[in-house]
Amino acid sequence: MPARLLVVLDADSTLIRNEVIELIADEVGRGAEVAAATEAAMRGEVDFSASLRSRVEALAGVPVAAFARVLARIEPTPGVGALIDAVHERGGVVGVVSGGFHEILDTLAPRLGVDVWRANRLEVADGVLTGRVEGTIVDAAGKAAALREWAFAHDVPLTQTIAIGDGANDLQMMAAAALGIAFNAKPAVRAQADLVIGPVDLAQVVPLLP
Repeated sequence: MPARLLVVLDADSTLIRNEVIELIADEVGRGAEVAAATEAAMRGEVDFSASLRSRVEALAGVPVAAFARVLARIEPTPGVGALIDAVHERGGVVGVVSGGFHEILDTLAPRLGVDVWRANRLEVADGVLTGRVEGTIVDAAGKAAALREWAFAHDVPLTQTIAIGDGANDLQMMAAAALGIAFNAKPAVRAQADLVIGPVDLAQVVPLLP
């Protein structure tokens, strides 16, 4: 049965308040260093894929067991439950596409009621991170492709899609959707979005749902 609408969110600083890569980097005392590099990537000052590979190198040696501590520190963004419930009440689908990691999203997304999600995967050897990403990186083009793919899979016309993000790597996804919302966003993203939401409360999106 076709869905009535599709809402796709970025994960870090949108679905959740945190930047997961920084929480993982804290496990090896490199959180501040990775945070500065993440900020530059989200402002669009550096190539996202190259930046991600470089930041993931800083995670080498983190044990997989640390993911439980990282998950315990994650704060869902206020209003996320209200938004997801409202989309479902309208017969819609909620997707999350992230430049972050499946290792966290695979637990977090179903817990929050997300229907479909896609992210990067960290390479692991002998129970610790190698500092490399497996497979193709989910970059700006990958995010836009996920939105289109999910819309097609659920028989949702692009005119019934909304994309919500905060960073430069969300801009292509926001452009692909009928409504691109800058949420908790960097200046370059606010400048190009169809709509800017100021309060960090995803319930603000509910009145915009078709």
